[in-house]
Amino acid sequence: MDDLRRSRAALTSLAATVVASLAIGAPGAHAAGCPGAEIQPSPASMPTARSATLCLLNEQRAAAGLAPLASQQQIEGAATRHSQAMVDGRFFDHVSPAGEDLQQRLAGYLFTASGWAIGENIAWGEGSKSTPAYIVDAWMHSSAHRTNILSPGFREIGIGIVNGSPKGSAPPSSATYTTDFGDH
Repeated sequence: MDDLRRSRAALTSLAATVVASLAIGAPGAHAAGCPGAEIQPSPASMPTARSATLCLLNEQRAAAGLAPLASQQQIEGAATRHSQAMVDGRFFDHVSPAGEDLQQRLAGYLFTASGWAIGENIAWGEGSKSTPAYIVDAWMHSSAHRTNILSPGFREIGIGIVNGSPKGSAPPSSATYTTDFGDH
């Protein structure tokens, strides 16, 4: 039975780990229902930007008849570290140059579960294209990102936003986002 659970967990992970990256190019969204949705993230506004991003994602899920995602601190830490690593290392990918992937970054979260599902969306933007509303709107216009956001199998999320971009843009004018989705 344990072998069956482990196999099912591995298959669930494979099927649910729809990882997608996006060079931002969609038009901005206007989300009056989520305070802070139109702010450009800064060190002082980062908690508001994370909260607005979660609000916007949950609005999309509610419109699709799905339960809201709950913020999970352990996943948020992994997401934030990945965003920072992309900015510091000037790479934009789900796998670091050292080979660390999503499953490795979430190992502590997954260790406590016999079955799990994970996924990840990443994005970065400059100026008005770095707001939570713009990033979520762009993700919703990409089928792979939309799949993660609207997956009924995900119940928890970690949102990591840092200033700067993988291309070396000035931190005050850019932001890099990682959203890690999970369920265990």
